[in-house]
Amino acid sequence: MAKRVMAVDDSRTMREMVAFTLGKAGFEVLEAEDGQAALAVLRTSPVDVVITDLNMPKMDGVTLIRTLRADPKWRALPILMLTTESDASKKAEGKSAGATGWLVKPFDPAKLIDVVKRVAG
Repeated sequence: MAKRVMAVDDSRTMREMVAFTLGKAGFEVLEAEDGQAALAVLRTSPVDVVITDLNMPKMDGVTLIRTLRADPKWRALPILMLTTESDASKKAEGKSAGATGWLVKPFDPAKLIDVVKRVAG
């Protein structure tokens, strides 16, 4: 069965690029436009990896990660930050919230596939 990935980004174009890239590599991709929408989807559709943007309306990526990490069901779920932010303090904030890894936009499709394969197990 294909590994399932949740792409969380307020940019539809970015979600579509992630879905297209990972779909070609055999992943099933679910999409959400912000952290609140992602939580709603995750409650009914488990995934193997979450890829989230940092800056989003309603619920940002760090808040989403903290929310997921607070729930034992999602404590071990791999979560990758995919963001335009390359600032060290933002990376540290993501790591302390519980992010598994960090990718900077625009992403290299081959690198994205490689990282997702590695963390999806």
